[in-house]
Formats: sequence, structure tokens, C-alpha cells
Amino acid sequence: MADFEWVLRGSCYLLGDDVQHADGVIPQRFIIDRETDPDVLKHHLFELTDPGFVSRCKPGDIIVAGRNFGVGQKSTGYIAMKALGLGVICESMPTQGYRGAIYAGLRVLANCSGVTSMCSNGDDIEVNFASGLFINHTRGSKETWRPMPQSLQDMVSKGGGEAWLRNWWKAAR
Repeated sequence: MADFEWVLRGSCYLLGDDVQHADGVIPQRFIIDRETDPDVLKHHLFELTDPGFVSRCKPGDIIVAGRNFGVGQKSTGYIAMKALGLGVICESMPTQGYRGAIYAGLRVLANCSGVTSMCSNGDDIEVNFASGLFINHTRGSKETWRPMPQSLQDMVSKGGGEAWLRNWWKAAR
């Protein structure tokens, strides 16, 4: 876990409440087709809600969302976010979405009450996903929320569920 970078610093991409996974985060056709190739998916992240997002984002940028982020099924969009080197901090997300983000190996902090009122699009923000520390360098403010449990940090740091299982299997042999 020592080589994994838990701190991201980049631009804020602010989203509201109830962003659907299908057609909000990633076009539904990729969910229906069960596409999991990061090289395919990363070109379509937020394609319908923010055309051009992929051309503007860069590794280290952070999605800041309101309540119920990623409502709906599957984790296809989280695979794309990880492939682009992004992180997510949100006021809440459904259990299934949180599970999908962790399994994809995405840095995520959920249950961060009031985070959307602490930043604007384009703000220079920094998040330590291991400790829960959030800093808005543009506004000069900071807050700390509860980080993900250590066992889930272990899974994310190894690259997600499949990579964690491969590592576990190798160690068990």
C-alpha cells in the first residue's frame, strides 16, 4: 500500500444530486453491453451530461458530487474514472455504487456532508482519501471526513477487487 498514491490534487468537477450511473456517469449502452475495457470506457465518461469532459480532465482531478451519486446499477463509469486517474468525493452514494467504486479500485469518499457547498467548478482541491482530509486551496478551507475502512483501502490500493483476489490467491499458494 506504500506505493499507492492516496492524495489527489487537481480541479474540482462539481455535480449535483441524484446523478444516475446510466446516461449520467456513462452512456447506458456500455452498461447493457457489459463493457469493462478501461480504454473503451474512459472516452465516454460523462459524455451525455458534460460533453467534452474527457478532453478537459486530467489525472488527479476530483469529481465532487451531491447526494445519491451514481444511482443505478453497475460500475462501468467507475472503471473509466480510475483509468483517467480521477477520484470521487460525494455527499452520499448508494451501497451498490460504493461497492462498485471500491471493486473498480477507485479512490472514493462517500458521506461527506456539505462537500458541494465547499467548492465550485475549477477550484484547486486536494483530497487525502486515506485520512479523509479535504482542502480547497482556492478558498483556503479544509474539512475532514471519515475515510474508507482499512480493509477497503487495501483493496483499492491493490487495484480493485480482481487484483486484490489475484494477490490473495498468490499469497495463499
